[in-house]
Amino acid sequence: MRFIGSGLFSVIAAASLSGCATTEQTSSVAAAEPRLDTQSGPVIGSREGESGSVNVFRGIRYAASTERRRFQTATDPAQWSEPLPAKSFGNECPQPPQPDVPVFASWANSVGTSEDCLFLNVWTRGLSDGKKRPIMVWLHGGGYVTGSGSSNGYDGSRLAERGDVVVVTLNHRLGAFGYSYLAGSTDDPKYADSGNLGSLDIVKALEWVRDHADEIGGDPDNVTIFGESGGAAKVSTLMAMESARGLFHRAIAQSGSMSLAGFTPRLATPLAKDLMTTAGTNSVEELAAMPMEDLVTAAIKSRSRGAFYRPVVDGRSLTRQPYSPDATPVSAGIPLLVGTNNNEMRLQGGLGSPENFLLAWEQLPEKLAEFVPEGTAEEVIAGMREAHPDYDASDVFFQVATFRNYRGTALLQAERKSEQNASVYMYRLDWQTPVEGGRLQTPHALDIAFVFDNVARSTSFTGPETAETQRMADLMADAWIAFARSGNPNTPELPQWPAYDVMNRATMIFDTTPEVVADPDGAERQLLQRLLPEGRSL
Repeated sequence: MRFIGSGLFSVIAAASLSGCATTEQTSSVAAAEPRLDTQSGPVIGSREGESGSVNVFRGIRYAASTERRRFQTATDPAQWSEPLPAKSFGNECPQPPQPDVPVFASWANSVGTSEDCLFLNVWTRGLSDGKKRPIMVWLHGGGYVTGSGSSNGYDGSRLAERGDVVVVTLNHRLGAFGYSYLAGSTDDPKYADSGNLGSLDIVKALEWVRDHADEIGGDPDNVTIFGESGGAAKVSTLMAMESARGLFHRAIAQSGSMSLAGFTPRLATPLAKDLMTTAGTNSVEELAAMPMEDLVTAAIKSRSRGAFYRPVVDGRSLTRQPYSPDATPVSAGIPLLVGTNNNEMRLQGGLGSPENFLLAWEQLPEKLAEFVPEGTAEEVIAGMREAHPDYDASDVFFQVATFRNYRGTALLQAERKSEQNASVYMYRLDWQTPVEGGRLQTPHALDIAFVFDNVARSTSFTGPETAETQRMADLMADAWIAFARSGNPNTPELPQWPAYDVMNRATMIFDTTPEVVADPDGAERQLLQRLLPEGRSL
C-alpha cells in the first residue's frame, strides 16, 4: 500500500508580482525568502506555518544522482554557485506502482520517480542563529520498497513550530535499487555494498544533517531518528550500523519493529540471481544498465515480487542482526521509544480483504494459517477467546495478525533493549478513527497524523478535525518532542510514564484520557509469545 510517502506533486511558488510592482516591493518579497547555504551551494526556500516563522526547504540534494551509478554507494553532489529554488519536493526513488487507498487520500503527494532521487527536506524556525534545537529526522514507511519523504502527512511545519525543533524528511533508494545483494554474483568491489544502499543513503543524509546542523538551527549532538512501519524498521537497522554511530542520539520506532533481523547472504544471493534471470541479464553490469522501468517490472515478476527486500547482514555495512538474538551493542546508550497501534492489521487485513470484517468462527483456522505455526490455530483461538471473551472471530483474526506482524516484535525489541543501559519507553495508541464506519478502529499508520500534529491534513484517515483529534495530536506530538529534547517522553499532560522493563512492562495507552498500564492484554501477550515465531522471515 502506497500510503507512506506518496501522492500528488505540490509546488510552493513565490507569489507573482503585478506589472506595477515597485522595485522596493520586489526586494521586500525577495528578502522574505529564506536562504540556506549548503556545502554544495545555496538554496532558496519559503516561510510557512501558522505564524509564518518556519523556514522550509524542499528538495535539497544531499547526494548526486544514481542514474549512472546504479547499485553503487552514493557520492557527494556537484557544486553550484547560484542559488537554486528549494520549494518543491525532489523526485521519489523508483518503486512499484501502488493502488490508491481512500483513507490515505489526504496524504497523497506524488512527485514522480527517478534514479535522481536523493533529496531531503527541512523545516526549522531558525537559520544560523546559534540555537541548538533538537533535530528530528523522519524515515518514511512503505517497507523497504515504496514511499518518500514528501507525503502531506509528513509536513513538518506544525511540529517545528510547536516544539521549536528541526524536522527533516528524506528519500533513499528502495527495493531492487537499494537492497539487491549482488556481492554473491560479482567480485567487482563497486557493488560490494549493494545489499544495503538504501540504509547507507540514510547514513549519508544523516551526515548532511550533522554537517549543516548549525546552518539549520539545530544541535548536531541531539538528533532523533524516528519512523513508522518500514521507517521504524529502518530506525532499528541503523541502530546496528557502525557507519551511523554518532549520527543520532535517540530513536523512535512506530509500528515497525520487524527488522529485529535482516536477510543473510544465503537468502539474499538467490533473490538477486533470480532478479537477474527474470530481467534477462547475464551480468550485474547488464542489470545496472537496463532502463529503470524495466528493472521495476523485472523485480515485480521475480521471486521477490518487488516487495521482499530487507537489509543484508553482509559483514560490511551491517555486521550483525540489529536485535537478534539480543540488542545491538552499537547503540547501547541510545534511548528508545517504541510501540504500536492497537488494531494495526485492520488496515491491510481489512481494507484489502473486507470479508475479514465478517468472519465466522469456522472460517478462522484457515484465515489464521498465514500467521500461526502449523497445528496451533485451534490453541491460539481458544486462548484468545479466553483472554478476550467479548471478541468475535474477526476481532481474534485482526489481533493475532497484529501481534504477529507488529506487536510481538515491538515487545521483543523493548525487552532486549531494556537490558542495556539506555531507557526504553513503550506505548500503544488506542484512539479509534470514525472513518470507514469505525470498522478500522486503531489501524496501522493512524499515529502519523498525531505525531506530526497534522490532523487538518489527515481528515480522510482521522475524520473531521475536532477538539478530540487535536487533543490526540497535542498528547503525542508533545511526547515525541519531549523525547527528542531529553530522551524522556514525559509531559505535564501525561500521567507519569515509567521506563519499560520485563518486570513492570509499563505502557502508555494513548487515548483522549491517557493512562499507564502494566502489561496491557497480558494474557494475550503470554499466549502469543509462547505460540508464535519470533518475527518475520529472514
